[in-house]
Amino acid sequence: MPDKTSGPGPATTDFSHLAEAELRALDAQLAGQDSRRWDAFYQDRARPVPFFVTSPDESLAQWLAQGRLRPGRAIDLGCGNARNAICLARHGFTVEAVDYAPAAVAWARDGIAQAGAAVALVQADVFDLALAPGGYALVYDSGCFHHLAPHRRASYIDRVVRALQPGGWFGLTCFRPEGGSGLSDAAVYERGTLGGGPGYTEAQLRRLWSPGLQVQVLRPMVRPGADSGLFGEPFLWVMLAQKV
Repeated sequence: MPDKTSGPGPATTDFSHLAEAELRALDAQLAGQDSRRWDAFYQDRARPVPFFVTSPDESLAQWLAQGRLRPGRAIDLGCGNARNAICLARHGFTVEAVDYAPAAVAWARDGIAQAGAAVALVQADVFDLALAPGGYALVYDSGCFHHLAPHRRASYIDRVVRALQPGGWFGLTCFRPEGGSGLSDAAVYERGTLGGGPGYTEAQLRRLWSPGLQVQVLRPMVRPGADSGLFGEPFLWVMLAQKV
């Protein structure tokens, strides 16, 4: 078991000394984290899942309307049905989108075609992607980060920061404590499951992301009106951070 550091919540374990082979061994300990689980999750497009909609995140729409996010090269990590990738393409971004699950990619492909959007779509593990260093004006993540195993957290953050160009933006949507599993890092490995994914406190998100990025916005997501054409749930955080 990896060494624990002090502090409550999910970000309590130090994996920095582990080699890739050891990280892959930890991958194997966690049941149901492979693509088969996510494939099954996305098979029924009509199931009552809050984000099984075509609407983009209310936060993304706000940042675009404010002019904070300007067209450039963007990548949507864990794109699901590509609702946010399509939104970015419609706003003039050159968009790449990736998801782990073939069923999610199939849904995304259908949505992209229906929208007539220009999105380069790929099915892949985010850790296998060859992300160009400094290649992106925007990296967007709506629901990928909080499904990462604790031992993959630091390398994911490093990949995101390296992929951003100076002045580039990272947009995040992830579980607040009330939206997550409530499991500590130690409990994840004791039980062999993420339990749906951890929730993070504001302090934890700032501690994790601030070394590489300057956090500009960190707030609870807002549930918009039913006719808004936007997605939002208050059990989620939204964060916008810049590489300086």
